[in-house]
Amino acid sequence: MRYESGARRVDGIRLAYIGGGSRGWAWSLMTDLAMEPSMGGEVALYDIDQAAVRANEVIGNKIDSLPATRGRWRYRVAESLEEALTGADFVVISILPGTFDEMEADVHLPERLNIWQPVGDTAGPGGIVRALRALPMYVPIAQAIRDCCPGAWVVNYTNPMSLCVQALYHVFPEVKAFGCCHEVFNTQQVLAAAAGEALGIPAPARRDIHVNVLGINHFTWFDRASYEGLDLFPAYREFVDKYYKDGFHERDQNWANASFACAHRVKFDLFRRFGLIAAAGDRHLAEFMPGDEYLRDPETVRAWKFGLTSVRWRKDDLKVRLEKSRAMVSGEREVDMAPSGEEGVLLMKALCGLGRVVSNVNLPNAGQIPNLPLGAVVETNAVFSRDSVRPVLAGPLPEGVRRLIAPHVENHALTLRAALECDRGLVVQALRNDPNTAAKCGDEGELGRLADDMIAATSKYLPVGWGA
Repeated sequence: MRYESGARRVDGIRLAYIGGGSRGWAWSLMTDLAMEPSMGGEVALYDIDQAAVRANEVIGNKIDSLPATRGRWRYRVAESLEEALTGADFVVISILPGTFDEMEADVHLPERLNIWQPVGDTAGPGGIVRALRALPMYVPIAQAIRDCCPGAWVVNYTNPMSLCVQALYHVFPEVKAFGCCHEVFNTQQVLAAAAGEALGIPAPARRDIHVNVLGINHFTWFDRASYEGLDLFPAYREFVDKYYKDGFHERDQNWANASFACAHRVKFDLFRRFGLIAAAGDRHLAEFMPGDEYLRDPETVRAWKFGLTSVRWRKDDLKVRLEKSRAMVSGEREVDMAPSGEEGVLLMKALCGLGRVVSNVNLPNAGQIPNLPLGAVVETNAVFSRDSVRPVLAGPLPEGVRRLIAPHVENHALTLRAALECDRGLVVQALRNDPNTAAKCGDEGELGRLADDMIAATSKYLPVGWGA
């Protein structure tokens, strides 16, 4: 990297994108890079899907040539993981472990036991089995980072977030990796609406809502929240009381499908029960809770006004994205130049020494949440500055919330071992330990059969040890 101190600019950055054929995250990153004037360099795109990555090479270089582009980046396809990583300053990972066929089994096979999963990529049977595919993929990625760019900053977007970050540190303990997730941002927006109503002003910007973040990915909580020094908990309590029954819908909410609906009633209910602000989308929050509460059946889900995201919808959406990719490559469609709302580029900018940022990230617990196990990946705020990410001491979780989180932290350890040791027994143990699953099925035989069928459905993407 080359620093131009007078211009506050860094050029010559080398960024490796693992999963560079992405039809979502990659486009968001490309546009965010293009709109940031203080950085430039080269992006090496690597993906096992060569057609997808070559399409993104074209799209990325089209973005670079647009008059509105302020940050200059050259995109190229890397033929191997090692080629992409050699000399990298930053590594971005956003991969889909397997295909939507495997995810269809993750999400929908458990329904035979009345186990409902609104997302199925983080907790529950779906999150466990997705991890069985993802974590063995992370082993060679971590090894290659260790060998080709040990000093690079690694930004993970892949789910299950906590476990993917955990796998990187398990293989390469000195890795400089963190996981980014936007779920906290959405809850900050709800708090901004509450602040606006309480003060009789337009809702302030999300970034002006200051929060203390603590928990694990997709099951995060705020125990403090303020706007310009004003404690927002009383305002939020009034907001919850006002919207508890009917839910709150942001004015600019534009759901692509009812599967993604969220009226925030689950987080309102959790606030009434536990006194902390649950800081993720209701679809995610519900999956961490006992399955006889918000996920009792589809009718209960509808009553809480959130959605069950079917994999059929994801498959249909992929067709739309494939057509969008084709049209952008051919020039039939202009590239959308709009900020994504993600903070990955902002964090990279701070790591280059161009500012200082506080944001929520996923890192191994070094004491930032003292009543969760050391080494477990937790989500808290961290301070980003030049070549430094320092987690903020978030403080302990209240005991009631800690008890909700504890089985999931235990399951992260079980699932990591299961994935790396190809151990069916540990998968069954994790299923039995999962609150959503445990509330619906306590029969060891049924859980074993579910584990076997889910493992069989994803066997194409599992290591050979599972067939031993």
